[in-house]
Amino acid sequence: MKLGFFTMPIHPLDKDWRQSLREDREAFILADELGFTEGYVGEHVTDRAENITSCAIFIASLIHSTKTMKLGTGTINMPNSHPAAIASQIAMLDHMLDGRFIFGISPGGLLSDAELFGNLDANRNEMFLESINSVLAIWAGEPPYNLDGKYWKMKVERTFIPSMGQGFIAKPLQLPHPPIVVTAVAPFSKGVTEAAARGWEPISANFLMPQWVKSHWPKYVEGCERAGRPADPVNWRVARSVFVADDEKTAKAYATDPNGPYHFYYKQLYTKLKMNGRIELFKSHRDQPDDEVTLDYVCDKLITYGTPDKVADELLKYQETVGDFGTLLYAGKDWKDPALGKRSMVLLAEKVMPKINAATKK
Repeated sequence: MKLGFFTMPIHPLDKDWRQSLREDREAFILADELGFTEGYVGEHVTDRAENITSCAIFIASLIHSTKTMKLGTGTINMPNSHPAAIASQIAMLDHMLDGRFIFGISPGGLLSDAELFGNLDANRNEMFLESINSVLAIWAGEPPYNLDGKYWKMKVERTFIPSMGQGFIAKPLQLPHPPIVVTAVAPFSKGVTEAAARGWEPISANFLMPQWVKSHWPKYVEGCERAGRPADPVNWRVARSVFVADDEKTAKAYATDPNGPYHFYYKQLYTKLKMNGRIELFKSHRDQPDDEVTLDYVCDKLITYGTPDKVADELLKYQETVGDFGTLLYAGKDWKDPALGKRSMVLLAEKVMPKINAATKK
């Protein structure tokens, strides 16, 4: 099993933005030094807690500070930008990273972003598909361009001057395009099937109960079968909230503190999803009464914490529950205590993962 990093950073509302951005960058740089194979960062425009407003700009800031780890958008919220802007900017980023790039895409899940960009009442899944299809068509095509969609119309014909290079849209370094990943949130996600049929790979979110994570694999297999290619668990990434400390007392205190970063993370998500009528994501079974799904219940089910030995054992049990997957994505949290935040990543990479891989070696 490989180890990766995924952060949709949720910081205290009164935290200095400069400090949170510095710490988020430090987490990626540390992950690279520890041998994490890939790292993803999310983006939102209208959220003071989730305050990275452009994952592409954030990734660009890491180009010369990381050496081997692949960097991925987690995700570009496709309906909120023009497809031509996405195509050209991602192509440039892929070149700047010398191909060390993964293209994460989604329809976007933050409703205040959707309202800001004028698509709150639109069919964002339909917009998402048109956008990514347009991006791929741009990369696969040559000028003059004439893409006539429902939501975006893109044309460069009258001003096309091939001898001067005017009217060309850049292609990425990785051809035909960088690897594409999608974040799977819904139980039994149909999106996973459609993504797999197109050769894209899934990331199962870290705020899903294990049984819903488990439901993603059969949907991935279904899509791969449709495309006539084998379904390899190596291509499945699963995110998980994990905290590792040198002793159990420290681990429990930090991971379960009502005023700590892990509790705050799930309080933000729990509140938003409950308001949006999506509390079922936190249920252990679909007919579970809503009043049983408390914040404490969610934190107890979705946070793995302890000493390296305890965390390794629990992650092995988790893998037995959801099935084999290729990459564990460590879900980033605010560094309320930077020393403990860093130590958790070090222990995971140097103590936990070797034990897991030794136990699963065939």
